[in-house]
Amino acid sequence: MKDIIIDIEDVSMHFRKGSEKVDSFKQYMIKKLKKEIKYDIYKALNGISLQIYKGEVVGFVGLNGAGKSTLLKVVAGVQNPTSGSITVKGKVSPLLELGAGFDNELTGRENIYLNGLILGYSKEFINDNMDNIIEFAEVRDFIDTPIKNYSSGMRARLGFSIATIKEPDILIVDEVLSVGDGKFRAKSEKRMLDLIDSNATVLFVSHSIDQIRRLCSKVVWIEKGRVKMIGDTNEICDSYEQHLTD
Repeated sequence: MKDIIIDIEDVSMHFRKGSEKVDSFKQYMIKKLKKEIKYDIYKALNGISLQIYKGEVVGFVGLNGAGKSTLLKVVAGVQNPTSGSITVKGKVSPLLELGAGFDNELTGRENIYLNGLILGYSKEFINDNMDNIIEFAEVRDFIDTPIKNYSSGMRARLGFSIATIKEPDILIVDEVLSVGDGKFRAKSEKRMLDLIDSNATVLFVSHSIDQIRRLCSKVVWIEKGRVKMIGDTNEICDSYEQHLTD
């Protein structure tokens, strides 16, 4: 029997959002002082329970705003759920947003050290793998340039290269494989397949259903903050694509 590596139990994430229009900061402060600001509760996640086993490659599908990215942020520890619990066994390498965690004033090389240390790499390991990280990301000509001058694609390639240079226990990927040209997408997908072969656990969000079909062993369909369906990749993808055309 496979080991459970991520156990999500009845997780909800609620946000407050203003329910009325306030035209100026002054008006906002007056209403706030009078305690007249009204809020609606937005339920990004609503009672999600899910178990993910070691070595699984789990795809997440759903419309924009369904809650996929919020769920992955909660699993990664970036956000704390409003209620429920998550147990994660292993080191998580999250690739959630393009260039998340980069310092814009530092160079690409300096950001490799910064991100690598955040991911738990030793300085010696980073030094030994610096050239491999730079070459995979295809940023050799810009590596000593401040990262604020990088395009979003360059930032994403560098972030992906840093996060995957060492086999993680759990890799969380949110739309990152959709950046770059066809050559880089094929290269990053190949690295994903290598991680899969090494028995890493991967949580993967993509709007490319073809990519989900190629990479994932199981698919979770999220709709309005809840799990609508979970199961065999082709079965869930077929149902989801049918739903999009209805």
